Amino acid sequence: MSSAIPKASVKHGVILDQKRPKRSALRFNLTIALFVWALWLVFGGRGAIYHLFVDWKVALTMVFGSLVGGGTSEGGGAIAFPIFTKLLHIAPRDARNFSVAIQSVGMGAASLSILYLRIPIERRALLFAGIPGVFGVVFGAYFVAPFIPPVFVRTSFTVLVSSMGVALLLINREKTVLRNERIPIFTARERSILITAGFLGGVVSALVGTGENSIVFMVMVLLFRISEKIVTPTTVILMTMATIPGFLLHVFVLKDFTPIVMGYWLAAVPVVAVGAPLGAWICSHMNRHSIVLLLLFLIALELCSTLLLVPMSRPVLSASLATLAVCGGIDWAMSQARRYRPGTFQSPVHKRETGV
Repeated sequence: MSSAIPKASVKHGVILDQKRPKRSALRFNLTIALFVWALWLVFGGRGAIYHLFVDWKVALTMVFGSLVGGGTSEGGGAIAFPIFTKLLHIAPRDARNFSVAIQSVGMGAASLSILYLRIPIERRALLFAGIPGVFGVVFGAYFVAPFIPPVFVRTSFTVLVSSMGVALLLINREKTVLRNERIPIFTARERSILITAGFLGGVVSALVGTGENSIVFMVMVLLFRISEKIVTPTTVILMTMATIPGFLLHVFVLKDFTPIVMGYWLAAVPVVAVGAPLGAWICSHMNRHSIVLLLLFLIALELCSTLLLVPMSRPVLSASLATLAVCGGIDWAMSQARRYRPGTFQSPVHKRETGV
């Protein structure tokens, strides 16, 4: 019997499921980790090992952050940013820069793993949301982030992920639902929606270090009704496309990647090189129901920690609630759209899945 690995087929921009064997996947992820570790030692030298032990709290945080970043649509910044700003009392600006920098490594490794494992993705979203996301990161870094007070930065992240929770609850109201495996209709209208979502996601990423993945996730799941199992790895790659240029922008152009943040980054690199690809691999073996529950748990944890740990004045609280209401309203409107519901268009590509 031939042991050749079947090639993945591609239909309408979606890589269809022809996964590689478990042993091959683990071997590839180990190869990525060894390569990153080698670069880490060569360029970091003794300082890399020093920061790994001195900044052990950062490394420990990214054990969980890298698993979340590689396996969900929230990104490693969803763990790093709140812990840094709320528990470790690191300035939001430094937490944002660290989130962008470390995701360029962790989610980059996870993206390579996703492509190698042939996990299903929607490739058209990478083109029409990914490239505008890069422009959004640059625009946000120059014209948005410098003018937002730190306390608003901390709460805006909570608003972002909370609106994502609203989206998940809205789309999973029914126990049994149909999900598209691709964007069912792809015209200039759908391209414009992806371009807008990608650009806005890039702006948010410039503000809090993550966001490109979350905003595109909400559009693809709520509006286009695509399965979370396909959207999640797609948004991991999208976040990689945004964070690598963002990282280079902060290091070589804005030059605000401080020695302190560099130390945090050196402490976390060897951890995320393993955790992010592992998270992507674990997520590929989880059912959609489990992915949704995991996301809702993380979102609830973020919301509760903000309410308990972040002192907010009345204006900040009012602005946060108003923003959440607006985002929730947009999410509700997308969830009510009938254009992309499976069965309402010609030649549907969908499957029935169990909701929350």
